[in-house]
Amino acid sequence: MPNESAIAHFAARLSFETDVSDVAADLAAGTPGLVVVDSRSSESWDQGHIEGAVHLPTREIAARAGAMVAEGATVVTYCWGPGCNGATRAALEFAKLGYRVKEMIGGFEYWAREGFPVETASGVTRRPVDALTAPISGAVCAC
Repeated sequence: MPNESAIAHFAARLSFETDVSDVAADLAAGTPGLVVVDSRSSESWDQGHIEGAVHLPTREIAARAGAMVAEGATVVTYCWGPGCNGATRAALEFAKLGYRVKEMIGGFEYWAREGFPVETASGVTRRPVDALTAPISGAVCAC
């Protein structure tokens, strides 16, 4: 017999969370209406961010989101990593404004550790894949 409460719980999580591999695939595919938002400080953004992301610190979302993110966009928020709830707070701010929003679990840490492109003032780089976060062969984990 299906566990209805567990089904509802996990379905809800999948509706509001995404992972770095799925975001990378959506960006590579040019998914229409997708806006990736880095909610960290300017210093953190300058240290490195997802190529193509929009920089909008959480404290500025209410005032600036309308000018920076199109109505009807699907917003994906990220912050440092799993030890930080900044992306959760940013997602809440976008939800209050009526946007469809997801939080990127793993954050910038796992983006970089999985070898996806990182942009800085010096250009775009990639770190080697960390075998503790993704298959080093380049194959997808198929999870």
